[in-house]
Amino acid sequence: MLSRLLPAPGPARVLTGITLVHTLGQGLWMALNAIYATTVLHLSPGQFGIGVGVAAGAALAVSTPTGHLADRVGPRSVQIWSFIALGPLTAALLVVDGFAQYVAVVSVQGVAYSASRSARMAMVAGLVPAEQRVSVRAYLRATSNVSVSVGAALAGMLLAVDSVGAYKLAVAFNAATYLSTGLLTLLLPPVPAQPARPGPALVVLRDRPYLTFIVLDGLLSMHNLLLDVVLPLWVLHHTRAPRWIIAAILFTNTVAVVLLQVRAARGTDEPPAAARASRSGSLCLAVACIVFALTGGASAAVAGALLLVGALAHVLGEIRQSAGSWGMSFGLAPEHAQGQYQGTYAMGADLGKMIAPALLTWLVIQHGTLGWIVMAVGFAIVGAAMPAVAGWAVRGGGAASDPVAA
Repeated sequence: MLSRLLPAPGPARVLTGITLVHTLGQGLWMALNAIYATTVLHLSPGQFGIGVGVAAGAALAVSTPTGHLADRVGPRSVQIWSFIALGPLTAALLVVDGFAQYVAVVSVQGVAYSASRSARMAMVAGLVPAEQRVSVRAYLRATSNVSVSVGAALAGMLLAVDSVGAYKLAVAFNAATYLSTGLLTLLLPPVPAQPARPGPALVVLRDRPYLTFIVLDGLLSMHNLLLDVVLPLWVLHHTRAPRWIIAAILFTNTVAVVLLQVRAARGTDEPPAAARASRSGSLCLAVACIVFALTGGASAAVAGALLLVGALAHVLGEIRQSAGSWGMSFGLAPEHAQGQYQGTYAMGADLGKMIAPALLTWLVIQHGTLGWIVMAVGFAIVGAAMPAVAGWAVRGGGAASDPVAA
């Protein structure tokens, strides 16, 4: 399966291989992060939550500046050094003593991770022709889904051992994947650094259409938390469906993304087509919410069947919305500032992830069917606005099209 995910030889294949290594460690650590903090470091759940929140805030704050740094010095250099820095920063968790040290380490980790993320997308923009960027981004996502799943399976084995030594081994393994990713980046050709230009350095902050797109895209990206957070609570407390259906839904989603994401991304390289993909994806998400709403009073068999149908509608919406999101993020950004634009673009999804758990859980768990309907309408309205935003940007409404600002 992995061989089918790899594009033709060249920079795109190297990028995909780098993603494979990087996300293997991510998949492992996502499953063990909270357990390590509370079991090995003896932090309270509240202290762990504060640490994660502070780290996320640090990553958000530097996302645009680190993207600008990638433009100015070259994204390959930023990616190499940020991943190499993440190696010892991750290993530092082995010697952390107390809450203050933990917050300090994960905060600096957040800064380094933000830099690596901005640089990775700038590398895609710099090494891949414009008409292939979304396809390569789709390959990267399909590969990461496979790799994260393998990492999660490794985490399951360590959880079965359930020892401090096993959890520390996970930290060391994650640190090694970061170092390996940094070294593998040396295989990529350098992307030329962009010279300083007249006007404001962070031109993206004056690009109103792009910032509008980021806000709308962040709202749409909240659907990523539906299957992980909201739907399990809904199944357990508001339906008669068997609990194992949650695992079946997550498995179906992973397989569908791996098999369909690349195909769903075809034809979304230009902003107008990408905006239409986001709109169609949002409509699929709305349908999924309506189907989920119907499971509340259904029998166990009917609820289970409806949940699977809703999950299929959701994953179709997910892959189309993702493809449209990538197409607009690359297509609406000026070539000389892809780093800062991609760094700023990532902030939308980050904000969506911060808002989604509380907002969507409140809608669904507190208001039931009505909450699902409100969510469906919200997704449909936000998606419907995407073509107008793309048209606004293409007509020259952003700072990127202003020769003085750019």
